[in-house]
Amino acid sequence: MLQPLLDPDVADEAPTSPVLTGYDEERLLTYIRLLDAAAEDADWREVATIVLHIDAAKEPERAFRVWETHLARARWMATSGYRYLLAGGAPH
Repeated sequence: MLQPLLDPDVADEAPTSPVLTGYDEERLLTYIRLLDAAAEDADWREVATIVLHIDAAKEPERAFRVWETHLARARWMATSGYRYLLAGGAPH
């Protein structure tokens, strides 16, 4: 398993692979932060700025797409993807 990064930059879209990826492993903490923010009903613009490093005021469409796809991937990790972590991580 790859080491999770503390506060990484993110791609414009999260993976949609049906299996865990190295990208997912490195962004586990980002996914957790997104899930925490969603549980607290945090404004997506604030989350995009703080967690995803995208200025939602300057790039609202991009910020929303990045937030939306990464939150969806975080939810996948919480319901399905975690099984790959239990099995040793992403297939490399």
